[in-house]
Amino acid sequence: MRQPGAPLARGRRIAVAASRFNEVVVRRLVDGALDCLRAQGVPEEDLELVWVPGAFELPFAARRLADTRDFDAVVCLGAVIRGETAHFDHVAQQAATGIRRAAEDTGIPVIFGVLTTDTLEQALDRAGGAHGNKGWDAAMAALEMAALAKRWDHGGSR
Repeated sequence: MRQPGAPLARGRRIAVAASRFNEVVVRRLVDGALDCLRAQGVPEEDLELVWVPGAFELPFAARRLADTRDFDAVVCLGAVIRGETAHFDHVAQQAATGIRRAAEDTGIPVIFGVLTTDTLEQALDRAGGAHGNKGWDAAMAALEMAALAKRWDHGGSR
């Protein structure tokens, strides 16, 4: 079992891109992600937090952050809550596709930490409520993927 501060976090620089839309939810995701990264031993000076208007803008920020090569991983956090129109489907799909492409095109792990829920209550349950904090989970995924990428970059397969 992995110990807190284990090699996953050592020497890692992590960027977090967060959506201001639905900030009541996203702020909790950001707090969870930053708490995780700090608990795992990532120093404050190796964390970068940027805010964007909404989930639709997350792929652009992720791509630009990854393109700098200053970060070992980028965590994208947002909340898209279903409304009465098809807007939810378009934003959620474009955010997911763009975030995936940012990772594929740059070779930097870019983590999809965007909640896609039917209600505000469901989102809050996943942002530190009954279902844990998906921001924490996304940050752990970023550390794990950054460690794998580094190992693969150095010819390791395990």
